[in-house]
Amino acid sequence: MTVTDHRLDAGQRALLRHVPTDLLIGGEWRAATGNRRAAVYDPATGAELALVADATVEDGLTALDAACAAQGDWARRAPRARAEILRRAFELVIERVEDLALLITSEMGKPLAEARVEVTYAADYLRWYAEEAVRLDGRVSTSPDGRSRVIVTHEPVGPCLLITPWNFPLAMAVRKIAPALAAGCTMIVKPALLTPLTMFLMARILSDAGVPDGVVNIVTTADPGSFSAALMADPRLRKVSFTGSTGVGQRLLEQSAAHVLRTSMELGGNAPLLVFEDADLDRAVEGTLVAKLRNGGESCVAANRILVHEAVADAFTERFAARMAEVVVGRGTEPGVTVGPLISEQAVKGVAALVDDAVARGARVLVGGEVPEGTGSFYPPTVLDGVPRDARILHEEIFGPVAPIVRFADEADAIAQANDTPFGLAAYVFTENLDRATRVSGALEVGMVGLNQGLIANAAAPFGGIKYSGLGREGGSEGLGEYTNLKYIAQVIA
Repeated sequence: MTVTDHRLDAGQRALLRHVPTDLLIGGEWRAATGNRRAAVYDPATGAELALVADATVEDGLTALDAACAAQGDWARRAPRARAEILRRAFELVIERVEDLALLITSEMGKPLAEARVEVTYAADYLRWYAEEAVRLDGRVSTSPDGRSRVIVTHEPVGPCLLITPWNFPLAMAVRKIAPALAAGCTMIVKPALLTPLTMFLMARILSDAGVPDGVVNIVTTADPGSFSAALMADPRLRKVSFTGSTGVGQRLLEQSAAHVLRTSMELGGNAPLLVFEDADLDRAVEGTLVAKLRNGGESCVAANRILVHEAVADAFTERFAARMAEVVVGRGTEPGVTVGPLISEQAVKGVAALVDDAVARGARVLVGGEVPEGTGSFYPPTVLDGVPRDARILHEEIFGPVAPIVRFADEADAIAQANDTPFGLAAYVFTENLDRATRVSGALEVGMVGLNQGLIANAAAPFGGIKYSGLGREGGSEGLGEYTNLKYIAQVIA
């Protein structure tokens, strides 16, 4: 599991020579003001991958200038023309799966096989919104009094600020960019400084696909708070879409009030996974592995609390712990690895603190639970049993490969425990009873439910939550509406 070689391999070196590291503003790659730079590292080895531009607030406002200058022409571009550009971008991403996957693995850490899945998942959004761009329907009807015609149309929101996270550096960005392009919006994309290289390469692909200069601008900064505040204080910006922590999302919502900006917020989660006594345990174990270990647990929809009926808890826990013990952890470029490093040493400390707190309160470690020695920010797949309900790990987002197991007595107890959180993003339910599946899905206070499966993300479906987990939806036809304004025209009937 331990990687001691800090050197980049030949494939990484060859790829990085062709990845931009400057800001993309108005179709031009340019250095940040003062030529400020920030380092990007491989979390598996600590090796420096690149020095990227570290933008100032002034650079951000210049990017907004470019987006505003391009907005009119892009909004007037025929829907079919925008669709064809998106379709071409989809094809180019598929052609460059290996390059994009290696870049994701290098800067984020996930295994190559999983990085390839992220690339194809991101490409699905380009294809989906290429198809949706020409289906943005309005409506026409006659008013009840028969005197006028009701015409409802969709218009682009206008220049957008898209703030994307480090855990899915391609998919989370494309999930915002694709519908914005389809709707006719220009944008400033601010990727996380931990993982900006994937977005820089994606920007080049979008340009090759025919996206005009100034429509997509990419700006990285080590001071995201000041950067975002300055852009949101400018009345020309008309929307902000953010994926990240609830705390940051709340601050952005406060700042958005000044100019009544349209907002989309995909925030934190605390997903419960419920295993009922009538569940198919083999399916439940495999589904829980997927829901827990996708992206090494560094996902807002990761199963955070494993709630198991007391009648099957021992059998489920034994099987699940055995499967977690088989997971291969290591550098994402190594064969056979299924879980890579966490994003940073700070992340490891945070996960370890949650585990230590649970153990101090009485939880038992069945698998893992100790930070390994050596290079890289690794934390082993861990199973905790008998986790008390006051443990921090049941109330905070883990963002790591740790599965706390809690027992419940009956359906009412399961629902009460599942809903005992301010978050409401995703939940998972394993049961063979159709009535129970319908009943429990309706009772869970979340935006998404996975029934007998641990993977729910889909480009054709609306992704998002309620309560402290956010506002708005990404994906599906609903995601396109997030980037349009409705206009009602009353036309007199002669």
